[in-house]
Amino acid sequence: MWLLLAASYVFVSLYRLKTGVLAEELARAFEATATEIGSLHAVFFVVYAPLQLVAGVLADRYGPRLTVSAGAVFMHAGGVIFALSTALSVAFVGRLLMGIGASVVFIAVLKFCANWFRPQEFATMSGLTASVSGLGGIIATYPLAVAASAVGWRVALGSLAFVGICIGVLVFVFVRNKPEDPKKFGVPDIEPVSSFAEVRTNLSDVIGARQTWLIAGGFFVATGINTTILGLWGVPYLVQIYGLSVPDAAVITLLGSTGLTTGPPAIGRLSDVIGVRVPIMVFAAFAFTASYATVAILGNPPLAVVTVAFFSAGFLIGGFVLGFTVMRENHSAGASGTATGAVNAAGFTGAAIFPTVMGALLDAYWTGETVAGARTYTLTGYRAGFGVAAVAGVFAFILTVALYYHRRGGTDEKSLDEVKT
Repeated sequence: MWLLLAASYVFVSLYRLKTGVLAEELARAFEATATEIGSLHAVFFVVYAPLQLVAGVLADRYGPRLTVSAGAVFMHAGGVIFALSTALSVAFVGRLLMGIGASVVFIAVLKFCANWFRPQEFATMSGLTASVSGLGGIIATYPLAVAASAVGWRVALGSLAFVGICIGVLVFVFVRNKPEDPKKFGVPDIEPVSSFAEVRTNLSDVIGARQTWLIAGGFFVATGINTTILGLWGVPYLVQIYGLSVPDAAVITLLGSTGLTTGPPAIGRLSDVIGVRVPIMVFAAFAFTASYATVAILGNPPLAVVTVAFFSAGFLIGGFVLGFTVMRENHSAGASGTATGAVNAAGFTGAAIFPTVMGALLDAYWTGETVAGARTYTLTGYRAGFGVAAVAGVFAFILTVALYYHRRGGTDEKSLDEVKT
């Protein structure tokens, strides 16, 4: 059942990152500027981010089965519209629908994990679930670039939408929201949220906790920056500054997605084994910042350095993903969807903001030239973009340090022993 849900989540990551390798083709197809392509990329997250709290409420109320299968219908309908669009405005509508449908999937899968796995396994399972995002990111790089070159980006995206609809149907047929006998799995018997009053109480508890804002702030930066660089501007940077082909550039951003695939489960498992959450988050935030700062300072370092920076930035997202576990451990089981949704909302608010900001920076450093219909940008412009990533990373690091001292004070905290009990 988890594999079916995870398969649906693969498409969420694929859709939200696909504009990276297609950026230049989309710019030609719609005669668009970097700001317009950045906005097209970001509109997915403009709806995705605020709907995370709604997704949490839906997952708590209706369960993962119906939430994910319904989300798949909207998401892939948007994929079909995007593939058929001949005007930028129609492409915006398609991407908007993708964002609406995709918004409910990740939180619903985490709700499934909370229902079917023991509390001391949750960091591992949330890490595995997050790693699926990396798999979608891998497909959205070199494989999508090759497919788009072979059959055209419209046929490639339309075919993906068809496969995604089929998986959504399988989710509805085979997935169950919780075990019939929870004791057999050693998990609590979690009843669905049944009233508006309970929803309001859960929301109040989550939003009123200081640690929610500290965790959410870090996720805002990490998700926003990784989505912007690995999912959108990383490929044009490598093509225009290093002279790589789009498929070759996609291989390097693919390695960043490989980091995202391996980092969250590895860091989540480590956290479950040693019973430590926040100190790992602090270290991850520091190293994440250093990865992008290296590229910003050097501008065009050897490709090996860029590759390591992209991989480590993806891998270290696992430290931020531990924030979901911290939230899960400090709120009732029935509110797990709402708690994780609040953090995810912040993450994809960042994903909605950073692409357009970086696109505007690049437009400010446009050379005035185009190559095959796509604008070319200066090294200074790309350095400014990576500089924004580094400064934002410093902010995330400060927030994780603040979270560490906040929890040392004992507020909003439960020990791992209490959670196991």
